[in-house]
Amino acid sequence: MHAITLLVPKYCSVRVHVGIGSNLGDRQANILAALQRLRRKSRVVAVSSFFESAPAEGAEGPPFLNVAAELETALDRDGFEEFTRGVEVAVGRPGKRRLAARAIDIDLLAAEGYVHPQLPHRPYNLVPLAEIAPQFANLAAALKSNGVRRRARSLHFDANRQEETPEVRLSLDRVGVSRVKRIVRLNVAGREQVFNGEFTMLADLTPHKSGVHMSRFNEILEEAALEVLARSDAPARIENLVEAIAREIVQSQRAIRAEVRLRAEFALERWTPVSGKRGEETYVLIGIAHADREGARRAIGVEAEGMTACPCAQAMVREASFNDLRDAGFSEADARRALEALPAATHNQRGRGSVLIGALSEETPAAEDLVEIVENAMSSETYDLLKRPDEFFVVNKAHHNPKFVEDVVRGILAGALEMYADFADDTFVSASQVNYESIHKHDAFAEAYGTFGELRSELRSGEYVDRKTDLAAWLGARSIVKTP
Repeated sequence: MHAITLLVPKYCSVRVHVGIGSNLGDRQANILAALQRLRRKSRVVAVSSFFESAPAEGAEGPPFLNVAAELETALDRDGFEEFTRGVEVAVGRPGKRRLAARAIDIDLLAAEGYVHPQLPHRPYNLVPLAEIAPQFANLAAALKSNGVRRRARSLHFDANRQEETPEVRLSLDRVGVSRVKRIVRLNVAGREQVFNGEFTMLADLTPHKSGVHMSRFNEILEEAALEVLARSDAPARIENLVEAIAREIVQSQRAIRAEVRLRAEFALERWTPVSGKRGEETYVLIGIAHADREGARRAIGVEAEGMTACPCAQAMVREASFNDLRDAGFSEADARRALEALPAATHNQRGRGSVLIGALSEETPAAEDLVEIVENAMSSETYDLLKRPDEFFVVNKAHHNPKFVEDVVRGILAGALEMYADFADDTFVSASQVNYESIHKHDAFAEAYGTFGELRSELRSGEYVDRKTDLAAWLGARSIVKTP
């Protein structure tokens, strides 16, 4: 594995070198998580290869995995070291017992006018550091490796079955890996959030190759995380990450096209409608990218839950109630006035809606705005925590706002067109809703999609636009499937 050099514009006043190590859990993931955290108050300039070594004498636990990183920061030395201690705690180092095994360890190795006093005696820090900082090469050579070895990605063999011609020479539309779990940090609602993400990474396969290199997909994921990490001062956005991975798959797998999908649960701060209780509601963030040798397209979306009240059952209840009021001696006018003042009973469904938007411009929707579009299209939003006044508010709101599953999908599309009225006609949007029926043994489902131009044309003319653009056509992919 070669050192990763990240070319970024200089904006800070102090250049520092740090050593990052881990010998508990997913060591490589811990190191990458620390790098992402460090980026909040510094800029990552270069990262060494991964090096493995036994714990220092007297230390506990399995072998350490270490890297060195060059950073730029506006913090002074004391401020930077305090910041790194916070990063250690955030990644998973609860205590400071000196020789204990640890998920993460970050040491300031060198800064302007400072060199860690133990550095000449620490091969596990010095060897990675020399790889990205030539001024330490002589010191590392004098110390020798002392058991520190570069961590190879894999053993290298001449056998390469994937590159051989298969017995049946047919191409495959998509081959790869699914349900790859990774902890990722992304920008949502203007702040960095931690996600338990699930990736699907797929490439096409020509009839001349037996297979793709499955292990390479995980390597691509880790490298793309570092590459996106260094692009800007703000945390990475989901659409940038999936695009970077898709582009790398095309290049490294020599594929004609690649598709990447990321699903990650995230939370938004919410307050209950009457009692004002603060809580965090959970949603699903979706990023999809398609890349080929010409370029890439990506889309971002969300899934959100809410509730609907059935308008059909409500209409029947209202009709029956009107007849009951007439039979009880109410005049027709009074009966209608009473029904207008009170919501009629009906059955309810918990629903799950989604919206997905793809724009060719750099401007992309915010996840919190997409959540608002989906929730507003249903009869009412829902909450994990509800006090009694809140329960009344939600139920009353839903019964005053009955919706079919079809109404919800139309509402999502209309909300997207309204919120992003300045987006071009070639912008893509899809909407779907599934209602988990309460009185039926089946679910109700509706879906619609198209470009903004197609939907705007249909709204203007009232004429049905046949064969609207679906996601696969907009992305330029052969087809799009959900995570296997």
